[in-house]
Amino acid sequence: MVLARAYIALMKLRVVELLLISTIPAMILAEEGIPDAWLVLVTLVGGTLAAGSANAFNMVLESDLDQLMKRTSKRPLVTGALSKTHAAIFASTIGSLSLITFWFFTTPLATLFTAIAIAFYVLVYTLALKRHTSQNIVWGGAAGCMPVLIGWAAVTNSISWTAVAFFLVIFFWTPPHFWALAIKFKDDYEAASIPMLPVIAARNVVVKNMWFYTAAMIASSVALIYLAELQWWAMVITVGLGLIFAYQLIQLKENSDNYNSVAAKIFHWSITYLTLFSALLVAAQLLKA
Repeated sequence: MVLARAYIALMKLRVVELLLISTIPAMILAEEGIPDAWLVLVTLVGGTLAAGSANAFNMVLESDLDQLMKRTSKRPLVTGALSKTHAAIFASTIGSLSLITFWFFTTPLATLFTAIAIAFYVLVYTLALKRHTSQNIVWGGAAGCMPVLIGWAAVTNSISWTAVAFFLVIFFWTPPHFWALAIKFKDDYEAASIPMLPVIAARNVVVKNMWFYTAAMIASSVALIYLAELQWWAMVITVGLGLIFAYQLIQLKENSDNYNSVAAKIFHWSITYLTLFSALLVAAQLLKA
């Protein structure tokens, strides 16, 4: 049981849940209704295995950093519950199972996007970007947007401008979401010498960057509603959710004594935002005349 928990911990399933929030709405928008239940199931299973594989590879490659940060000090490779070799074998196995699942039960394009997502997270984000640039989460975050394209391609074996707009919503959502977390755990990232923006930049620079990406996220959300030809009330709610997100940022003043606590609230709200927006897309599509 202890060993099983260690392998499950490698997959970081809480993060995977967040990725899957965008997969189902993408499939419903692509189908313009409810997709085949079996297709949804295999796509979610395959997506979970793919994200778990990427996360496990990430832990293998960053075990030295995880030892230096309090919030990651309980991970199985740090505690010795698993060896790097066993973790790498596990990551390779579930990654392969993911690609096999997509190839046999969905479409070639969904399989290709899944392979790109795993490779991008491991090779581009983890190896090339994370330790070397403050823009790591900006470009590396593209891997977290791939479930949108994977879900869409699983239904249609193609990509549309609607899917691209949804991809951009997640892409622009990721930096303010993650930088809010990095503000809270700034000391951890400093200890591990990871150049997250809140570590190497002044507070006013961090806030300005968060505003830029939040504005781009809201614009992309509006574009998605328009391209998907959803109802006017969906557009109103979308703008309202965006304004709430913006209001949270107004509270993040660089000279405030509550800077860290406000950042923590923004992090939690960003998850709520993505969940509500995804639910809105599903409801609007299913109620579409």
